[in-house]
Amino acid sequence: MNYARFLTAVSAARKPSPIRMLTELQQRSPPSLISLAGGAPNPNTFPFQSASIKLKNGQTLTFDDAAMKRALQYSASNGIPELLTWMKNLQKDLHDPPTASYAPENGQMDMCVTTGSQEGLCKVFEMLVNPGDNVLLDAPTYSGTLAALQPLGCNLINVPSDQHGMIPAALKEVLSRWDPSEVHKPSSTAPKILYTIPNGGNPTGASMTAQRKQEVYELARQYDMLIIEDDPYFFLQFDKPWAPTFLSMDVDRRIIRTDSFSKILSSGLRIGFVTGPKPLVDRVVLHIQASTMHTSTFTQLMVSQLLHSWGQEGFLQHIEGHSCIDFYRKQRDAMITSADKWLKDVAEWHTPSAGMFLWIKLKGIADTQQLIMKKALEKEVLLVPGGVFMINSSDPCPYVRAAFSLSTPEQIDEAFRRLSSLIKEAL
Repeated sequence: MNYARFLTAVSAARKPSPIRMLTELQQRSPPSLISLAGGAPNPNTFPFQSASIKLKNGQTLTFDDAAMKRALQYSASNGIPELLTWMKNLQKDLHDPPTASYAPENGQMDMCVTTGSQEGLCKVFEMLVNPGDNVLLDAPTYSGTLAALQPLGCNLINVPSDQHGMIPAALKEVLSRWDPSEVHKPSSTAPKILYTIPNGGNPTGASMTAQRKQEVYELARQYDMLIIEDDPYFFLQFDKPWAPTFLSMDVDRRIIRTDSFSKILSSGLRIGFVTGPKPLVDRVVLHIQASTMHTSTFTQLMVSQLLHSWGQEGFLQHIEGHSCIDFYRKQRDAMITSADKWLKDVAEWHTPSAGMFLWIKLKGIADTQQLIMKKALEKEVLLVPGGVFMINSSDPCPYVRAAFSLSTPEQIDEAFRRLSSLIKEAL
């Protein structure tokens, strides 16, 4: 695949940092190497000596003097090797991507660590989106994506969606204004990028079916588009079997996938991953070299220690047990119970099968902005007005987003009682 046609001028102009390359070379060298090359500070001058972190299962992660020196020092821009190796094995076991067996120069699956998946997304957009480009996405969508894309000067084109995510027939209709045989012409304005959140979408809670993903992937092949599969809620799918991912279908090397540990290990540690064809992942790493340089070595080592102590089986037990899926499923059920109790006459919704959110359409309310930002605050209940998730946030929007992640079932019930009262007053 010719990835050059997808790159922005800025991304194409990026060159590897000689200093970063030397740092990574040094870290792969034997202890007998004497290096006068790196500009790394001497860790003996740092005030931190050791650390121990107690886990809820009674285990302890320990950083002795040597481990602490490494944790506090610069590290490779693509991530520490032992974390990357663990994650690559996980991706292969979970998704069985066809690209795992490809040659590196032929788009073999590769990964890099990012400071949360948000950094990964921003770097991918910087790499691929030029001013004036047409970019496809299914709004309403994550406000952080809109915040990253809109200043790039691209044209965001909405693909209609429903509770099962992006609608392939609608995508086909949107694409019908371009001729697939002409997309490689320099004058073509055909979209080169399609962005979607396939599981537990933020804000809608929508999850794409395997059939829809296959149809969307086929259209991406027809029009030679890259798909950005932003999947931070992959590990919060409430029903088995989990739907196959775009990555698992990627025979053409056209999927760039972002994953996050924010929802399942810690949102504050800021650990995410970009998975995709090696030529594109390498270019994301060039963007990292010129900005954050690398994700915190300390948090990477901390997470890597945890994952190696658990093993893949222990990791998946954590995901599926009370800590994650079981907890959020119960929270979802509590919110649906309260919605049925208080809101069924004044609102409508679809029960999400993944994620943390319920997307609620208020009946008879054209726009929820004033209702939520002013009157709801007076009633001491807060939700997110739906407009912030739309391409044009000033358009009237009858939706609100309710999160079931933090509040207790009792608080959720009281919040919906207050919301019901508010809507009835407004009507």
